[in-house]
Amino acid sequence: MMIRPGFRPPAASDRGTSGRGWAGRLALGLLATVLLLPPARAAEFSAAQRAEIVQIVRDALKQDPTILRDAVIAMQAEEGEHQAAASRAAIAAHHDTLTTTADPVAGNPVGDVTVVEFFDTRCPYCRKFDPIMASLLAQDHGVRLVYKDMPILGPASLLSAKALLAAKRQGAYEPMREAVMQAPPDATKESLRALAEKLKLDWPRLERDMADPVIAAQLEANVSLARDLGVQGTPALVIGGSLVPGAIDLPELKTAVAEARSAH
Repeated sequence: MMIRPGFRPPAASDRGTSGRGWAGRLALGLLATVLLLPPARAAEFSAAQRAEIVQIVRDALKQDPTILRDAVIAMQAEEGEHQAAASRAAIAAHHDTLTTTADPVAGNPVGDVTVVEFFDTRCPYCRKFDPIMASLLAQDHGVRLVYKDMPILGPASLLSAKALLAAKRQGAYEPMREAVMQAPPDATKESLRALAEKLKLDWPRLERDMADPVIAAQLEANVSLARDLGVQGTPALVIGGSLVPGAIDLPELKTAVAEARSAH
C-alpha cells in the first residue's frame, strides 16, 4: 500500500451552473455522463450519437471553457462521496477493534467522544498538527484521544514508534511522545536514549521492550487497520464514524467533534 504523508483529497467547489445557458448545462451533463459511464455502457452509443455528443461538447467548450473544470470537480466530488461512504462502512465494521487496551490514550480516558489519530513521528504534517490537537484537549475535556502509531516513513519512524510504546510500559508514553515530536525527526537509538534518560526512564528496560515482538505486532496491526479503513496518509483521524484525512485546523476539528457528539 502506498501511503502518502499529509495527503488530503481536493476540495469540491460549490459553484453551480444556474447562470449557464441551456447549451452549457447540456454539455456539462453530457460530458459528466460520458466520463462517468463504464466502458460497456459507453459502447452502447452509436457512432453517430458519439459524434453528436462530441460536437455539442466541443461547441460548448469554445463558448465556456469552465465547463470542463466543473465536470472534473463533479467527478472529484462523486469520488469523494464514494470514498467517504466506504470509509464509514469500514469504520463500522472495525468498531470493536478500532481501539484496544494496548493503545495509548490522552485527554479524558472516559470522554464522550473518541478521536483516533494515526500518525508517524517523522511526518511534518503530524508535527504541525500536534499543537492543534493539544489545544482541542485543553479546551474540550470530553475528548478521549487514542494514538495509533503508524511508522510508514522508514527505519527512523519504526525505531521511534517502538520507543514510544516501550515508554508506555513505564507510564511515560505522552512525555516521550512530546519529546520525540519536538526533536529532529531522524531519530537514532542514541538520540532516543538521550531523551529517555532526560525523562528519568529506565533505558536498559526500554531498549529491551523495544525489541519485544508484541510491540512489533501492535505496530503492524495499526498499519493493517489503517489500510482497511482507507487511510492514505498521516495524520488521519477517526472521529465518531467518519474518517478525517490530513491535518485540519482547530475550528474544523471542533466541528468534527461536535458532529460526533451530537450523533450520540
